Amino acid sequence: MDAEHASATRGPVVVPLGATVTANGAVSGLGAVRTTGGTGPAPANPERPAHEPVAGAPRSGGLLDRFGRVATDLRVSVIDKCNLRCTYCMPADGMPWLPQSQLMSADEIRRIVRVAVHSLGAEELRITGGEPLVRKDLEHIIAGIRADNPDLPISLTTNAVGLDRRAQTLKDAGLNRVNVSLDTLHPGTFAELTRRPHLDKVLAGLQAARAADLGPIKINAVLLRGINDTEVVPLVDWAVSNGFEMRFIEDMPLDGDRSWSATNVIPARDIRAAIEGAFTLTADPRGRGAAPAERWEVRRLGETALAGHVGIISSVTEPFCAACSRTRVTADGRIRSCLFSHEETDLLTALRDGADDEGLAQIWRDAMWLKPRAHGSDRVGLARADFVQPERTMSAIGG
Repeated sequence: MDAEHASATRGPVVVPLGATVTANGAVSGLGAVRTTGGTGPAPANPERPAHEPVAGAPRSGGLLDRFGRVATDLRVSVIDKCNLRCTYCMPADGMPWLPQSQLMSADEIRRIVRVAVHSLGAEELRITGGEPLVRKDLEHIIAGIRADNPDLPISLTTNAVGLDRRAQTLKDAGLNRVNVSLDTLHPGTFAELTRRPHLDKVLAGLQAARAADLGPIKINAVLLRGINDTEVVPLVDWAVSNGFEMRFIEDMPLDGDRSWSATNVIPARDIRAAIEGAFTLTADPRGRGAAPAERWEVRRLGETALAGHVGIISSVTEPFCAACSRTRVTADGRIRSCLFSHEETDLLTALRDGADDEGLAQIWRDAMWLKPRAHGSDRVGLARADFVQPERTMSAIGG
């Protein structure tokens, strides 16, 4: 959902993946180094020049981009590690994880969220990973954010492995609800997709989340051709029967194996058609707004009573970039204006170098002003011939 524009005023510098950022060269700047991901925050340097403004970017207010979109939906990744190895996300052997020194600390996460909410108008927070439950201090992180923002909606995207032991403590810390990734109800298929035999742990986590009132609970399923594409109706039936909202996500090119193909994507129109074989779908009367999921009311055939809701996130075949309201911060404190961006803006280095809240806010405004139109460029479409997959995978970005 982003686009690139030239600027008469020198803005953040683009450096290649793995480049060394020096303090006295052209690629230095307080929190303004933009990379393609992979490198960590530069060490503190008292000689680092002040952040240079981006031409045209607002000097106050919220996170406006050049296409008139305003980012109010904050996604913060707290870790890149995961305890599953989903085939559409990372290789079987995992990824090179960030060293602890490059991860945002609990206090740094807390401050970045506070700037986003108090200075930039963020209205909701989603905590992501990797797998957030891998962080032992997750309750501490949430409690700190909640103390600063008593009314902020805080949700968590998780695979629910281990959630059975922590659902209540997370609720007590201030978490409102969870989104749980679950692509199948069959143990064998689950093991094939995630490379781990943990379906029972996910279901136990869901039960604990419901008991802790971490709802509404949404179930996220990525459909893969020939693997779980026959489970659309069973998943919807199971979800509405248990009071969950089922959401189907088109497979996106963010995998670690770089094996994604548009021909393997189950398009939204086919998902809707499959659901309508067993249910009646009615467009949600509340409308979609800037939500990534198109939402439908679900009724069983021949019945008038509302059974539940289902959502479809169609990033590939029915892009919704024009209404995007999201801004992302990676686990190493880099701003990603678009999920598919090839550039990031380093916020954590500026924080560690002593930038005040307004300084951090302005770096963020400048980064979001440069947000591409769609899918990391000026052109819409993940299946187009010239699309280039971003360097980081989904686990390293944060959903």
